Amino acid sequence: MSESFEEALAPNLYFDRNFNIDAAKILPGEYYVTGRDMVLVTVLGSCVSACIRDPQKRIGGMNHFMLPESNSDPHNPYSLSARYGTYAMEILINQLIKLGARRAYLEAKVFGGGKVMQSMTSANVGERNAEFVLDYLETERIRLAAQDLLDIYPRKVYYFPDSGRALVKRLRTVHNETIVNRESEYAVRIRKSKVEGDIDLFVPE
Repeated sequence: MSESFEEALAPNLYFDRNFNIDAAKILPGEYYVTGRDMVLVTVLGSCVSACIRDPQKRIGGMNHFMLPESNSDPHNPYSLSARYGTYAMEILINQLIKLGARRAYLEAKVFGGGKVMQSMTSANVGERNAEFVLDYLETERIRLAAQDLLDIYPRKVYYFPDSGRALVKRLRTVHNETIVNRESEYAVRIRKSKVEGDIDLFVPE
């Protein structure tokens, strides 16, 4: 398959023996977009993943992001947290369109936003992430096909962009240290980094 059928930021590729298919593991701050028949996998605590696809072109992708801690209003389009979330969503949509997806036909399934990071519960990180992604999709008129948000459990998500199928496993009995540590490190990283200027959405001629 041509490389033009995939766009990724730091992909972790492997072969998933359970589904007998190529897979990409998406970590915090990463995304993956493909026109191939494969599965995208991520584990979410307070973070949110948006799985977006064009069902007619069968091109889809997944991101994994968290709003930076901020006292500003996430609904304010000029706030740092909203700008960061918007950037995370638009870079995914931009790559989808570059591969041939059409913005008017996009549909989304969103997951995550659990209250699993005790050190950050005062900031309602999971709730803010979940609220942001729903507000963004409504504002951008992208159809919400499914959601599994909030609660107290981390989730493992399997998304098949070719068919749009999504499987969610709630991790009720596992130790969450790895998830919490990974998201805590990610939170520190985004707090130290700055959001670059707005990105231009790719518009095919």
